[in-house]
Parts: sequence; C-alpha cells; structure tokens
Amino acid sequence: MSHPLLAGLALAVLAAAAVAQPAPASAPPAASASADPTDPRAPVPAPVYRSVLAGLPSGAEPPAAVPWRAANDQVGRIGGWKAYAREAAVPAPAASAPHAPQPAATPPAHPHGGHR
Repeated sequence: MSHPLLAGLALAVLAAAAVAQPAPASAPPAASASADPTDPRAPVPAPVYRSVLAGLPSGAEPPAAVPWRAANDQVGRIGGWKAYAREAAVPAPAASAPHAPQPAATPPAHPHGGHR
C-alpha cells in the first residue's frame, strides 16, 4: 500500500469514528426528522456552550519554595544568566573509579573489519 492510500484510509476511519460518537447527556432534543433543512423557519436546537476548561483542576498551586523576588535578587547577585551559562559550559569531572574503562590508546586499524 502506498502512503497516500494509508493516509486516506486513516482519515476515513477517524471521520467515521467522530460521526459515531453518542450525543452528550445534556444535549437538547433533536429537531423533528420531518423538518426540511432548507426551510429557514424550521426548528433548530438551541446551541449549548461547554467550556473546554470545565473539567480542569482549579489551578491552586503549592506555594513557591522561595519567593520570586528573593530568587531574582539571588540570580542578580551571582551574575545573572551569564553565570548559569558559564556553569553549564564547564565539563563534568571524569570518573575516578578504578573499574572505569580506559580509552584505547590508538583506534583500531579497520573499524569496520575491512568491509567495503
């Protein structure tokens, strides 16, 4: 199968699944089946608004460990963002464990085993 065919099939399946969703419990009753959709006087169900944020937590956050003003003052005292950049540029210390593997003195002559 080609990629466009797979993409089309996936879109068709998603569209069918979206249409097959049940109506929410709070949905108004549907207009009568005999109503003509081209008739401007046909009854139309009232729109229902439900916020997408309705089910989210209230947003209460735990208090900060350090007040923001004190944190900003501390950053200013140590040199601002440049101090953090210098700290990040320092390489990590090498492992000093005796069992740590040591780098090879010279690379192997044929790293790919001579395959061409």
